[in-house]
Amino acid sequence: MGRLTGKVAIITGAASGMGLAGIQLFAREGAKVVATDVAIEALEEQVKQIVAGGGEAIALKLDVSSPESWNAVVEETVSKYGKIDILVNNAGIHMAKGILEAELEDWDKVMSINGTGVWLGMKAVIPYMQKNGQGSIVNTSSIAAIIGGIADAQGAAYSASKGSVRSLTKHGAQWFAKDNIRVNSVHPGAVFTGMVEKAGIKSQVEMGEHYKNLAPLPPHAGESMDIAYAYLFLASDESKFITGVELPVDGGWISN
Repeated sequence: MGRLTGKVAIITGAASGMGLAGIQLFAREGAKVVATDVAIEALEEQVKQIVAGGGEAIALKLDVSSPESWNAVVEETVSKYGKIDILVNNAGIHMAKGILEAELEDWDKVMSINGTGVWLGMKAVIPYMQKNGQGSIVNTSSIAAIIGGIADAQGAAYSASKGSVRSLTKHGAQWFAKDNIRVNSVHPGAVFTGMVEKAGIKSQVEMGEHYKNLAPLPPHAGESMDIAYAYLFLASDESKFITGVELPVDGGWISN
């Protein structure tokens, strides 16, 4: 038996990075995975590999900033699987512009995906979780929601959006505990992903060199699967008495 056997999970931003690690891990642990992303072609290729390996997963296109897109994904999920047990709000973007450099359109774009997208996801799935009598929502925030400086990589809107996710998580945890719906947040630190690699950093070890004075735990930068395992714990029944928590996965960065 897997840790998620019999559960239906929606994961956003699943075509790459932490979301991709999440759908791979959840499928291995027995979940019926609804993998979503705007990059549908890349997502479909990843889902094909999961299915070929014996996992159960489908790929659906989702623009997290669109309520219509959310409703379509939720309706298709319930039509196919009959319920929703887990939502992982992983999708997000970053823009390296500070308060003075960012324009309103930059701010709105980041907030619409990182902040509004999380709210829309919760709004769409919670009624179905209420019908089930239980559910687990895992929201991806950041250590940038807790500390300042280089933690937000010069992204003012990113920092603000991840702070909104932190607060919305606690709001949801309080208001929906009566429905046995748990809401928790994961706060990654430096994580080596494909996006980082495209920026010119070639390995996890190389990335860690940039953070060795900030994150004391070697190799000073994490990998996508580190975050996926945090998602797994909070999504599973192993955390059935945990709600409203913020789980840093940062190599000890915020302990400084």
